[in-house]
Amino acid sequence: MFILPAAMHRLTTATSGRRPIFAIASRCSERRCGIATRSLTTTSFNNNVTIVGFNNSSFDEQRVARRTTNFYHVQRTLSTAAAGAPPTAPPAQQITSFPSLVVGPNHKLSPQGSFAEAQAAFLEPPKETVESLLDQLIDLKVGIVAHYYMDVELQGVLHAVKRRQMELLHQQQLQEEDGGSGSNTRRIPEYPLVAIADSLKMGDDAVQMCTENGVDSIICLGVDFMSESVAAIMGKNGFGHVPVYRATTRHIGCSLAESAEGDNYKAWLQKSASASDKKSLHVVYINTSMETKAVSSSIIPTITCTSSNVLQTILQASSQIGPTELQICYGPDTYMGENLVSLLDAVISSGWSDERIKADLHPAHNRSTIQALRDNINVYPSGNCVVHHMFGHSVVETVLNNYSDAYVTAHLEVPGEMFQIALRKSLDDDGVVGSTSNILNFIERKVEEAAKSGGGGKKQRLKFILGTEAGMVTSIVRSVQDILDSNACQNVEAEIIFPVSSEAVMGVDDDTNESTSSLGVVPGVAGGEGCSTAGGCATCPFMKMNDLDAVHDIVDMISSSNVNSKLQLSKHLPPNRLAGQKINGIDAIELGSEPIMYMREFMKERKLSEELVEKVERMAA
Repeated sequence: MFILPAAMHRLTTATSGRRPIFAIASRCSERRCGIATRSLTTTSFNNNVTIVGFNNSSFDEQRVARRTTNFYHVQRTLSTAAAGAPPTAPPAQQITSFPSLVVGPNHKLSPQGSFAEAQAAFLEPPKETVESLLDQLIDLKVGIVAHYYMDVELQGVLHAVKRRQMELLHQQQLQEEDGGSGSNTRRIPEYPLVAIADSLKMGDDAVQMCTENGVDSIICLGVDFMSESVAAIMGKNGFGHVPVYRATTRHIGCSLAESAEGDNYKAWLQKSASASDKKSLHVVYINTSMETKAVSSSIIPTITCTSSNVLQTILQASSQIGPTELQICYGPDTYMGENLVSLLDAVISSGWSDERIKADLHPAHNRSTIQALRDNINVYPSGNCVVHHMFGHSVVETVLNNYSDAYVTAHLEVPGEMFQIALRKSLDDDGVVGSTSNILNFIERKVEEAAKSGGGGKKQRLKFILGTEAGMVTSIVRSVQDILDSNACQNVEAEIIFPVSSEAVMGVDDDTNESTSSLGVVPGVAGGEGCSTAGGCATCPFMKMNDLDAVHDIVDMISSSNVNSKLQLSKHLPPNRLAGQKINGIDAIELGSEPIMYMREFMKERKLSEELVEKVERMAA
């Protein structure tokens, strides 16, 4: 069962008895999932900043002090949002437009709406926070790989740490060119110690940190299948001895990944393989657990894919094995599978010629083979991402009615209606469908084109509907700012629009304290936190179990020689459910890694490996 954000709010307030409040909170994994059961306490600092935390015997006073600067840094922005908010009203009557963040020349940011205010507040973190974390990463030889969907506060700090490292590296290189030995100063690693990327590249970056920087440990900020995948990729590249630490000792789930871990998915694979008279290949989304990949590999030949390469994967598999001979079983993301079918339908129905298909899709395909491929895709019917599920009918209506002049981006995981808008727009280069990286690259390209033209000599605002998790905004803002800076452009702005579903909007009670009672309706993943920086606008409650406190805590444990700290660190290692297990007499970890390795070879050689093709042929016999 998937619990959407609004349902989380109802569950939380019913079980904990807490009212939604507008506050900057000491955020923990329980609050990220909307499962807060500890009682609240408040601590006041100068300038009347009130921090809401939890009564807990293990509450670390040093952590509170460490965060004080950050809280004070964003207080004014958040107060502005509270002062200007409208009175309480039903969401359907209240929301007429989406919150947005306008990125202008000279790093100017203009947030529109309380959610955007909260996003903007953390984009420029305090220098002392950045310097302190970078010092620890360098001294302890620790690398951090994080997904794009991290909390905005955490992303702000991570981006700043990476940028500061590169500045120090440049200074070091200049000193050496001028004859300075630099022997009296520590060496700045040449490869970034922080990487923010999609789930596959996180593993690549971790390997590079090990290879080029010689790091002794990796902190992986994402959900559990990501830390599993990072550890597996590191192991395959000779770095299995380097520990990978998660942000919390608790399970960090994923609604999509878990939809493939039950008996239903296994039964679907078995039925698909046995019921068809065709050869079968399972194309499984990389955003799944190692256990899913291992079990799948034991039933049907399996290759992983990402949202960036899934289309090329099925096109190549179909052409290489035979479009009329191969059944492609795609899962577990139902929306992505259906969207792939819709995309192929659009190619056929829009009249693409054989020549265009060969040039723009795949050189071995034509109209008849695309039709055969489309007819032989078997999509798992019961899996989706709780976040991308938010882009439903209410969002689509607002986009169509109020944002006809905007570029529309859509992740392949979003529901069909939203995908269809972006797909139609993409035909005229007014939108994009694909992965997080595809979305970022599209926005960068459009801003670059406008910046190089100088906005045509007049003010120009490019509008982008962000059809994916809102955590992407930090990377987008940084890229837009860099593009405008490098082109010395003063006439172009980029407005990043957060499409929020009515289901993600909740009311704030009138009987909270005076400073917050004016907040009426705010977007929020409803852990009872009101207009939290972790809230609403299609944000992932599981990803938000990673926060800045967690990073500091892990780094502190790594630096400690205390035995208890080392024992605690061991609880942060990735799940290892497959250790020592065998499936059909084969090592389960090897089976789980196999689909990733098949994808790696495909990405390198641009064709399926002979081993995988032979396995498809053999298991069909």
